[in-house]
Amino acid sequence: MHARPMTRNGWTLAGLGAACAAAAAAADPPAARGAAAQDWQAFVLVGGLLLVGLVAEEDRLFASAGESLAATRGGRRALFAWSIGLVAVVTAVLNLDTSVAFVTPVLVYAARRRGADEEPVLLVALLVSNAASLLLPGANLTNLIVLGHLHLSGARFAARMGPAWIVAILVTAGVLAVATRDERGAASAPAASPPRSLGDRERRSVVGLPAVAAAAVLTLALPSPAVPVAGVGVVAACVRAAGVRRQGRAPLEELRRLATSLGLPVLAGLFGVAVGVGSLGRAWAGPAHLLGHLGSWGTAGMGALASVVLNNLPAATLLAAHRPAHPFSLLVGLDIGPNLFVTGSLAWFLWARAARSAGSRPPVARATRVGLIAAPAAMAGALAMLALMGLR
Repeated sequence: MHARPMTRNGWTLAGLGAACAAAAAAADPPAARGAAAQDWQAFVLVGGLLLVGLVAEEDRLFASAGESLAATRGGRRALFAWSIGLVAVVTAVLNLDTSVAFVTPVLVYAARRRGADEEPVLLVALLVSNAASLLLPGANLTNLIVLGHLHLSGARFAARMGPAWIVAILVTAGVLAVATRDERGAASAPAASPPRSLGDRERRSVVGLPAVAAAAVLTLALPSPAVPVAGVGVVAACVRAAGVRRQGRAPLEELRRLATSLGLPVLAGLFGVAVGVGSLGRAWAGPAHLLGHLGSWGTAGMGALASVVLNNLPAATLLAAHRPAHPFSLLVGLDIGPNLFVTGSLAWFLWARAARSAGSRPPVARATRVGLIAAPAAMAGALAMLALMGLR
């Protein structure tokens, strides 16, 4: 997975984040403290969910899902539909970055095992992951940043966003179905070697599934689940590390490997950037003033545009530095808008890397073309559903 370049890039981002946070603290300490207070729980929760996702991947939960998809009856179109369901569930429960990183390779493998074209499921892995990140707070960092103003538990947030989440997935799936109607019946190259987790049958343990279930329950039940979910991730990683002794590996080596895979420098760097941009949003009233004069649809459009220009994480910290007038509409733009272009979210990069790790060529240009249709349509559907529910 190109560990050395990724490590260099991670530490570069960590340095950039440290510089941004230091500059913000020097320029306006109260604003920097406010931005850090708003953002830290988001990063701790996502770090915990990613760690749970890593343990689940090590325990072959994603691999088992891929094998089940490969054996599903009903033809290649059934594979397409089940892939959408798998991506939506993993995104909602374990975060969209976990989905694109771990589900993408098993979808490619399942398509090849079925003799189906892999490009449709590659598009599903990316576009549905972004669209499906509306449901739970931990599904997308932007949700957590905006939720800092709303103080909603995961269950209350899901009750409000659930109908819009369903519509966003269905509309995105519909556009994908039309765009790939010819490919879904076409044959693909036969599978070569399976992904590492699919090929290693001796690494199954019992900690991954309970960790996923515990993280889901805590995210739904608690208004501030960051520290408990992170605790679940750490405990699961430690149990996993203790179990590898049977395979002749050192537990500390396993913990170091999990920490490296987690990408702590990247998370730290993104946190520093978020603090810097959030401080700017507190010191500069322009974004808050503009959002205050926009309606629900205009707010969603601004969120989508800012995601493409800035990336959705800095866009969220800038636009939600103060409580937005239309927070749910803003989340529609920040979560679904990244499907418009490759700069929209980190998920694009992780998706492309995961596709290459599976021996596939990520169809970036095709994803952009389809996303230019799917994103506005899904946003419109989600906003219409919010309006029917009296939310904005």
